[in-house]
Amino acid sequence: MSETGGRSGDDKPARAANIFDVARLAGVSHQTVSRVLNNVPNVRPATKARVEQAIAQLRYSPSPAARALVTRRTRTIGLITPGRSEYGPTSIAVNFNIAARAARFSVDTVSALDSDPSGVRAIVESLLRQRVDAIVLVVSDIAVLDVVLGLELSIPLVAVVATSRRSPAIVSIDQYRGARAATRHLIELGHRSIVHLAGPTEAPDAIERLRGWRDEMTAHRLVVGEVSHGDWSAKSGFELGMQLEGIEPGTAVFAANDYMALGLVSALHARGLRVPEDVSIVGFDDVPEAAYLLPPLTTVRQDFASLGGLVMQKVLIAIEEPDTATETTPLPTTLVVRESTRAV
Repeated sequence: MSETGGRSGDDKPARAANIFDVARLAGVSHQTVSRVLNNVPNVRPATKARVEQAIAQLRYSPSPAARALVTRRTRTIGLITPGRSEYGPTSIAVNFNIAARAARFSVDTVSALDSDPSGVRAIVESLLRQRVDAIVLVVSDIAVLDVVLGLELSIPLVAVVATSRRSPAIVSIDQYRGARAATRHLIELGHRSIVHLAGPTEAPDAIERLRGWRDEMTAHRLVVGEVSHGDWSAKSGFELGMQLEGIEPGTAVFAANDYMALGLVSALHARGLRVPEDVSIVGFDDVPEAAYLLPPLTTVRQDFASLGGLVMQKVLIAIEEPDTATETTPLPTTLVVRESTRAV
């Protein structure tokens, strides 16, 4: 009787087969067995078949702890998200979890309630102690980016952040060109006075959307006026909408996100202005509610499902083939035209 996978002569249960038993039976190294178990490419089909046959013959079933011991991996990724439940970061987290699960990785999610660099650094150190294979950081404060990318880590770190900066460690959706498309849409409708309700001054998405609006206005030689900053909420959009000066028929507003646009529509209604008859409004994100507002909101759609898959792809490359990591082109956005904009 075999020493593994069966019973010994005194009818006592034999010890379970381990990865080294599989390697001996298949005539390969335990590293090759590990590559087969983890679906790593570049294993010859004949070798893979031999390993799989040995696994079946020995009834080998690796425990997560044993696999981690041999491969030095836990198949766990640390995900650091902002401490606020905003639509963009939440959508990124959900779709990254889906992509990670499809790749047979688990995700430990930690909310950075304190988004300053020292707070995020402490979370990174905590995840390192948990022996995660990689860290994904959803950046909500631009001050964090340089600090985190400057950390010398023993594992890959991928930052999800809107920035003009390019790095193999950065994945993003093109907020800048999305904002230019939104502003260009209003210009093409004949608007010449286009106000921007910006997001928080430290938020990378808000910075890129503001930059896109400003550059598109400048390219058409239109006046770039004062910018008001909200906090992404409908409440801030309403309050800014009640305070804005110079809003009159023919004006257009590009709001930094859909919720601020929602609050703005309410404020304009309270001021006796109609959307889009008097004022055209464009938002950003295409939240699920955007199509059902009164009027349905023209906005810029972000493909968070593709972003989640791209982040996971970047993580896998960084883990398996770190020397092949390259810069990734930001994912494009889509302008969705609905009834909150009209020609003047």
